Amino acid sequence: MLKRRNSPPRATPGPNVGSPPRKPERIADPGIAAPRIAGPDASAPRSVAIPQPPPREGGKFLWPVKGKIVLGFGPKAGGLHNDGINIAADRGTPVRAAENGVVVYIGNQLRGFGNLLLIKHSGGWMTAYAHADTLLVRRGQTVRRGEAVARVGSTGSVTQPQLHFEVRKGTRAVDPTRLLAPQAAAG
Repeated sequence: MLKRRNSPPRATPGPNVGSPPRKPERIADPGIAAPRIAGPDASAPRSVAIPQPPPREGGKFLWPVKGKIVLGFGPKAGGLHNDGINIAADRGTPVRAAENGVVVYIGNQLRGFGNLLLIKHSGGWMTAYAHADTLLVRRGQTVRRGEAVARVGSTGSVTQPQLHFEVRKGTRAVDPTRLLAPQAAAG
């Protein structure tokens, strides 16, 4: 998601652009729809124990979805910055976990991201997947590299189907294109 570098920081976890993690922002707008979550535990309680992530399987992360990058990482016009990449794909296309990990967040309370999930990986890595139409996993779930975790959508601040994808090492956003295996390896 794009944000102004010199704007006041907003309270958001993980995928906040260029800032250390903060407390989640609470949005009081009753018009915000809950994320569509497939599966039997869509109404599971929020207090879920988060296990340690399993070891990483590969040296490079997998592409979460095949497609063209429509917005790259880094500074943009007007003082904006993108901490990830936006990949165009057809609505409903499966979004795959870029690496083995544990789902630590699912929801849509972070303004602009729409339906979002965060996966924690071993070694201090985190990946973020935003603008999903449907989330296929639950908080606390262990996922395997290449497993479908969501479906591409256009929720949040975008109007065309796409995936916003971020890779973080600790609190620092890293250009995902430097860490991704060749796109042909995506499933």
